[in-house]
Amino acid sequence: MEDTLRQCETKPIKGETKFCATSLESMLGFTQAIFGINTKFKVLSTTHFTESTARLQNYTILENPQEISAPKIVACHTMPYPYAIFYCHYQESESKVFKVLLDGENEEKVEAVAVCHMDTSRWSPEHVSFRVLGIEPGSSPVCHFFPADNLVWIPIFPS
Repeated sequence: MEDTLRQCETKPIKGETKFCATSLESMLGFTQAIFGINTKFKVLSTTHFTESTARLQNYTILENPQEISAPKIVACHTMPYPYAIFYCHYQESESKVFKVLLDGENEEKVEAVAVCHMDTSRWSPEHVSFRVLGIEPGSSPVCHFFPADNLVWIPIFPS
């Protein structure tokens, strides 16, 4: 809980707008503030097509990831706390959104949402992604899959 409070109270990095939402209404209000009050938008999340008891397993990508065109995205991550808190944020730097069809070791099919941050130059050098990937801030895009309880909001425009 301390880490959740600390993350919600920490000043955002340059070019980032963040908000800890404690209700669906506040999450929608934050998203509308980023996209514009009259902009229509939709939410994406990772979908598991089968019930699985496996918490962690290896997955294989079944087909080429499908990029979803989105000039702006708002990402909302669940945070550990006694009640629902979503850490929502928008970064001015370019991000790309993908849908990726995955097959688990137990043949579980998942349509996962992935986000790639194309510019990480403003991120803290201590960010866990840099340690895991063995890279430096700004040297490479960083992509990550979203668990099923995380949300990605994107604006939709008439075609």
